[in-house]
Amino acid sequence: MPRPPIFAVRLQPVGDLWDWQRFAACRGMDSSVFYSPTGERGRLRREREERARRVCEGCPVREQCARMALETREHYGVWGGLSEADRSRSRSRSRR
Repeated sequence: MPRPPIFAVRLQPVGDLWDWQRFAACRGMDSSVFYSPTGERGRLRREREERARRVCEGCPVREQCARMALETREHYGVWGGLSEADRSRSRSRSRR
């Protein structure tokens, strides 16, 4: 029986990396709560982001969601209660 190469890596199924999403408070919700339509600005954007944050407040996987968005440099939407601007500020602070 052939031996595996020394450099073999034990791979984790991709589904395991995303399993936390099954428990998200936003599961099944309309994505328009979390993603802005083209051209959305000002008061309408702030109000939509606040609605999304309220969903995230009591979410049991909020921390995993926010961490994933920061680690993958997610550009769009509200993830774990963090808006696009929140994540951008967080990245700027971490570079200092």
